[in-house]
This record gives sequence, structure tokens and C-alpha cells, in this order.
Amino acid sequence: MQSLHEWFQTPPGRYLMAWEQARIDAAVADIFGYHSLQLGLPELDGLRRNRMPHQWLAVDSTEVQAAPGGLRAALVTDFAALPFPEASLDLVVLPHTLEVSHDPHTTLREVARVLVPEGRVVICCFNPTSLWGARQRREHLYQRFGCGQLYLPGAGDFLGYLRLRDWLRLLSFEVEEADFGCYRPAVDTDTWLRRFEWMDRAGPRWWPIFGAAYCLVAVKRVRGMRLLGPAWKTARRPAGVPVPAVNRQHHQPAKAAGQASASRFESEGF
Repeated sequence: MQSLHEWFQTPPGRYLMAWEQARIDAAVADIFGYHSLQLGLPELDGLRRNRMPHQWLAVDSTEVQAAPGGLRAALVTDFAALPFPEASLDLVVLPHTLEVSHDPHTTLREVARVLVPEGRVVICCFNPTSLWGARQRREHLYQRFGCGQLYLPGAGDFLGYLRLRDWLRLLSFEVEEADFGCYRPAVDTDTWLRRFEWMDRAGPRWWPIFGAAYCLVAVKRVRGMRLLGPAWKTARRPAGVPVPAVNRQHHQPAKAAGQASASRFESEGF
């Protein structure tokens, strides 16, 4: 049974990684902040196009020796218990992290905890509803009879898009965008992958949700929160203009003036 790191060295693994690298690069390029984190898969540099000054790669204990040719990890930690304060990160990238995690629910809750309000999470997963997923299910069935070899990594549980979206909604995330890719069939060699290259052009139009993998970007929403801008951006209130008081001695009401004139006429005998 191949691990995730071994599988990414195969022809279909390199094909999938090239699509995911391009998709993540486009997703993180315009996400701004100060602190970003990638959890797992050192073979993929999910933060290379991001411009945040502080970037870290975290791996778990099983990945320390699994990918010697990948990126250098900044820390080794349990993804279900991240060593970061609450609301301290602006971006978290999860390349197949939830699928191989022993507790994906807790891992996703930890990501929600460490993200700031309006922070982003980028997630890549295999799509069970695809040609690759169909072959994986067939190979699992063959293995019950003592034959067959898995096409995809055997460890972990593949998460469907709708299932993951429900998890994110429960944690107050809102999916901003989602893309499916890698529409070529489940073949094993570079030659056959090149022969089916036309399917990557036809797939987004004719069967868009049946790509072998998907990548989504979700933003953390906080209900009842009001973002305050810098103090120098607050609008200044116009200064009050003094209004002179009316001189009541020179401006008598018309009724009072009429009564005064009638009294004067009576006193003079008119």
C-alpha cells in the first residue's frame, strides 16, 4: 500500500500535483495578512506565491522522514492540537491534510480556532465522485477477494465536496470559490495521460464536478462582528455654526402689536 508521499512520485501523482500547485498559487496570491501556515505535504509549496512576511510549514511525526526531498519543516506538531494562539493566523493551507489526518473534524476545528476573523483556508482533496474514485472503489472490492492494487493512496478517508462544505458551514466558514480539475482517466503511465489530455479541456464544460480532485477557498465569518477601520479614516463631523438669538423686543408678534394699537386709540378718544 503506497503512502501519500510515495504516490505523488508516480505519473498520476505528478500530474495531480502540477494542477494543485497552479491552483493554490492562484488562490493565495491575493490573500493578505501577516501570518500563514501550511499543514503537511512538504512536496508542495503552497505559500510560495503568497506575500505574507511570516510563513511556516508544519508536519506531523509521520512526515518527518517521509519526504526528504520536500520543503524544510519549521515545526513538528499534531494537527489536532496546533501550537498557535487563538485568532493568530491569516491563512492556512491544507493540501490533502484532512484526508490523512486521524481526526479530520478536530483538525478542522483547530484551523477555525487559530484563524483570525475573515481569515482564509485553502483545502485540496481527492474527489470520490470521479473516474479515479470509481477505480479506487473497484480495487477495494477486488482486494476482498485477495487481488487488486489500489490506484490512490490507501491511507485516510476521501472527503466529498458536499460533505466538506457541510463541515465548513458548521464551523462558520463560507466557501468563496471551488474548482475541480484533473479529468483524465485513471491510467498509470505518462504516455496514456498525454493521450487523454483533451479531457482536461472538455471536462470543465461537460462534466465539471467529476474531476479527480478539487480545491476550495473558505473564509471564516464571525456573526455579530463589526470591523473598525483606523482612527485616521473616521469621518470628521462638521463644526456647529452659532446662530444669533432673536431680539423679542423688536420683533413682537402681530397679535400683540394689534392689541397695543387698539388700546392707544381708545385712550385718545377715537
